[in-house]
Amino acid sequence: MQQRHTSSDAGPSAPAIGRRRLLGTLAVGMAGGLGGCVVVPVGTPPAVAVPQPEPPRLRPPRIGLALGGGAARGFAHIGVIQVLERQGIRPDLVVGTSAGSLVAALYASGMGGAQLEQAALDMEEATIADWTLPIFNRGLLRGEALARYVNRQVKGKALQEMRLPLGILATELHSGRGVLFQRGDTGTAVRASSAVPGVFTPVEIGGRAFVDGGLVAPVPVEQARQMGAELVIAVDISSPPDQEMGSDALRVLLQTFTIMGQSINRQLLAQADVVVRPALAGMGSADFSGRQRAMAAGREAMAAALPRLREQTEARRQPEPPARAQP
Repeated sequence: MQQRHTSSDAGPSAPAIGRRRLLGTLAVGMAGGLGGCVVVPVGTPPAVAVPQPEPPRLRPPRIGLALGGGAARGFAHIGVIQVLERQGIRPDLVVGTSAGSLVAALYASGMGGAQLEQAALDMEEATIADWTLPIFNRGLLRGEALARYVNRQVKGKALQEMRLPLGILATELHSGRGVLFQRGDTGTAVRASSAVPGVFTPVEIGGRAFVDGGLVAPVPVEQARQMGAELVIAVDISSPPDQEMGSDALRVLLQTFTIMGQSINRQLLAQADVVVRPALAGMGSADFSGRQRAMAAGREAMAAALPRLREQTEARRQPEPPARAQP
């Protein structure tokens, strides 16, 4: 019987070849697929910076300067303004009562501290005095000379034409209400605000009679707020009651006004943010010779109040309104 021999180098069978081709195709396909992938390592995701909103910009508060009444003691207001000016502080508005209305008007018209001082030194009592009915050998002041003086100094500007918003406070005689003048003739408004009953004749404006604004507000703090002040500097130049006033009717009347004014002042000044009180002890309301002393006292008092003013300015900063989008 013939025996079959099988050679050891015989080629692969058909099923084996098919399996190899299939595996090769799969390998190529997997390699191609993996080549288009990005391998991301597993771990903490990268931090993403989140933009923070900018803090709101803060603007300084609107400063109102309230100048009180006190006749010749009003020269102290000039010293106060000079210190503010040297510190680069310019109020946004100014309000005045009586003597304060005169300084407020000149300041609002554009006069600086040096010009105000020169005007004070050049001022003569006769310039603003127009006496009539004899009382104490001089009589009752009409106030027309004062009005003319003011209008000359402000070059005829009306209240609403001033460089700085200006308010002048007077008292309506029949109702007792305070009226804040912001439009009209400047000299007439100052005359009305300064018309101390018993010394000046009442001033008629628009068919109504007006007298000194100090009867309702010796320092016009509320009126400064009314005009938009967010921080009020109140300058109080009032005098204490006269211990040796005498017994004549006019001096008794003036003493009564002084006492009433002190009571009102305590309430009003509590609403101010910064109160400036020049040291004017011994200086009378008619003491025009003390003008240099009064201005120096104003400078000293305002310099002492600067830390308080800076503190209050920082505390009352307000966020600026957002800018409007451009159309």
